[in-house]
Amino acid sequence: MESMEPIPGLTEQQGPDKAAGRAEQEPAPWQAVPVLSEQQSGAVELVLAYAAPVLDKRQTSRLLREVAAVHPLPAQPHLKRVRPRPGAHGAPALELLLCLAGPAPGPRSLAELLPEPSVDPHGLGPPFLVPVPARPPLTRDQFEEARTHWPTAFHEDKRVTSALAGQLFSAGERVAMQDHMARAVRAARQALAQGFRAVGAVVVDPAEDRVLATGHDCRSAASPLLHAVMVCIDLVAQGQARGAYDLRAHPTCTFSPAAAPPARAGAVRKLEEEEDEDGQPYVCTGYDLYVTREPCAMCAMALVHSRIRRVFYGAASPDGALGTCFRVHARPDLNHRFQVFRGVLEDQCRLLDPDTS
Repeated sequence: MESMEPIPGLTEQQGPDKAAGRAEQEPAPWQAVPVLSEQQSGAVELVLAYAAPVLDKRQTSRLLREVAAVHPLPAQPHLKRVRPRPGAHGAPALELLLCLAGPAPGPRSLAELLPEPSVDPHGLGPPFLVPVPARPPLTRDQFEEARTHWPTAFHEDKRVTSALAGQLFSAGERVAMQDHMARAVRAARQALAQGFRAVGAVVVDPAEDRVLATGHDCRSAASPLLHAVMVCIDLVAQGQARGAYDLRAHPTCTFSPAAAPPARAGAVRKLEEEEDEDGQPYVCTGYDLYVTREPCAMCAMALVHSRIRRVFYGAASPDGALGTCFRVHARPDLNHRFQVFRGVLEDQCRLLDPDTS
């Protein structure tokens, strides 16, 4: 077996003292960065709207009520209808959002925008165009940007905020994450020693902190689909008395038998079900994957279908489908979505595969 250099900050823990040993370790320098959806990570999209200065503050409540009745904004519930006038010095102190401008914005009068008698425009000044956020902000950064254009409501997801701030995982969780990625790194080195691409992967049951499968790239002309992720998914299935590939020629690729009774021969399950009739999870339901290289589109879709819970990858790849080219894990039109984090032991993972540098 190949001799492996230790990874800084990591030691192999075995037996019942594993958790205690981890608690004494110091995490190596890396950051688990959440790979958010395109909507969460994108810039704030702006659309043009019409607003008007409120010349008589005593009319504000009435104007707000009448304008909202004529021009409701059901697709923009995040927009507040009234804002303090920016830099107002002796000018009207408030501005009222009237309506979106639509596809052909241009100068409009109050009479054009606010039909009488539905709205009495008394108390309003000439309307003007202003950019406003088209969609509700999903992160604090988006909120801070959105509010510079127009006052915006924000319902913060505390978990996303913690993840972006690097505060989602405890020190003990980080050490466990290192330990699992280190195993994937060792599997990748084993793959390289056998002439395969240096990509390793590990599937973990986080409820028990138990490694269920360790695999690496096994591709050949006869088996072009055996990427490390595909190997690991199949190994988990083999641990559940399923699986499609014969991986006995690759001793580094191993699995742990399922704790539940093995599935009956020929059992068929529906994709919508989270468990089989025998009580076993459907392949990777509730499990985490650690992989040294960002999965490609094929592997990302396999992770969707296997119902993975979270994916941690070390280094991004040019054809990556979980952040680089696509964000398969966050597509709303798929029947399963999962969390993705990048950067665990990133420096070590980049050294394994030239095109991740």
